[in-house]
Amino acid sequence: MAPSIIPGAPEKSCYDVVIVGGAMYGSSVAWFLTNNPDFDGSILVVERDPTYEFASTSHTNSCIRQQFSNEINIRISQFGADYVKTFRTRLGNDQRVPEIGIQSFGYMYLADTDGFAETLREAQTVQAECGAATRILDADDIKREYPFYNVDDIIAGSHNPADEGYFDGNTMFDWWKRLAREKGAEYVANEVVGMTRDAAGGRVESIKLKSGETISCGTVVNASGPRAARTAAMAGIEIPVEPRKRYSFVFAAEKPLDRELPLTIDPSGVHMRSDGMYYLAGCPPDDDPAVDYDDFIADHSIWEEKVWPAVAHRVPQFEAIKLTNSWVGHYAFNTLDHNAILGPHPHVGNFFFVNGFSGHGLQQSPAMGRGTAEFITYGEYRSLDLTPFGYSRIAEGRPFVEKAVI
Repeated sequence: MAPSIIPGAPEKSCYDVVIVGGAMYGSSVAWFLTNNPDFDGSILVVERDPTYEFASTSHTNSCIRQQFSNEINIRISQFGADYVKTFRTRLGNDQRVPEIGIQSFGYMYLADTDGFAETLREAQTVQAECGAATRILDADDIKREYPFYNVDDIIAGSHNPADEGYFDGNTMFDWWKRLAREKGAEYVANEVVGMTRDAAGGRVESIKLKSGETISCGTVVNASGPRAARTAAMAGIEIPVEPRKRYSFVFAAEKPLDRELPLTIDPSGVHMRSDGMYYLAGCPPDDDPAVDYDDFIADHSIWEEKVWPAVAHRVPQFEAIKLTNSWVGHYAFNTLDHNAILGPHPHVGNFFFVNGFSGHGLQQSPAMGRGTAEFITYGEYRSLDLTPFGYSRIAEGRPFVEKAVI
């Protein structure tokens, strides 16, 4: 097994690829690069917090869905689902690597207005064309299949019981990190505090570390999660990504349901699902500003005033529940369109983005990590065309339209 992340200075003063951030996306890119037989460069991954205590990766709910309105997002999740289901095979049939699988009880989007019901129907048409198993249900259909729901105020639902649900994302991350190190990627516990561009401004020539070293680089990958804007600013680049708080709550029910609870997207903005013998619920705050990078202070009124009333209204059996755990994480929130920013900068050509996933990051990490590694290696995407997520739309203020955002 590869050693733990080494604190302090890197072994060398020059690397072909420097990845800023070693959590899910930094490790995804590192793994896909080291596993590509056509890439033979050196990789440095710089992670400021090797415990990952406050990383978005550590606070994820590990969910995956195909219920998007845009074809490329559907294709990304379909690859992600297949990747999860064949995880050991895709990591070279290494017998140390566990099989992880998907708990496929599906997402259940609930619509309480005609407008949102029509949006679900339109999205289902696109999903069906991509081969997804999404169904549009009326209130009677929902009640018949899931009698625990209160559907008195519901017009329609959208449910896909195939390859949607949750999986062990932290195991996937852990093995990407471990095997990338074994294949030669160097991880250091340090922090990038500056970057230097060449005289023409078209390339990042070097990074500066908090420990004082200056490291020359061929390519820089911004995998900084909610801190992405700070990292981009070091290269003189602006991106509309900011940290936003997201709340998660685990609860036990006095009268557990007699079947799995789909990942239910309630019209209130609260979502909930089965989580083993417990249930998991989450939501954004009603007032949802950008927060400080280190602000993980909880607002305890959200459970009492927003989440519990919503889950008890939708599932009357949840009137008697007990909160057992809760946490606050950060979305890397793209304020332009809530979708990823991916690929090279059009003018600073060796600066790559894997940023702004706005809550979609874990489920999209196999496809986006693979695509980034392809572009670094070949100068193009070869598996899925991910150019719609490029930086040019950010510069032009042209949103990538995705209606299914949680």
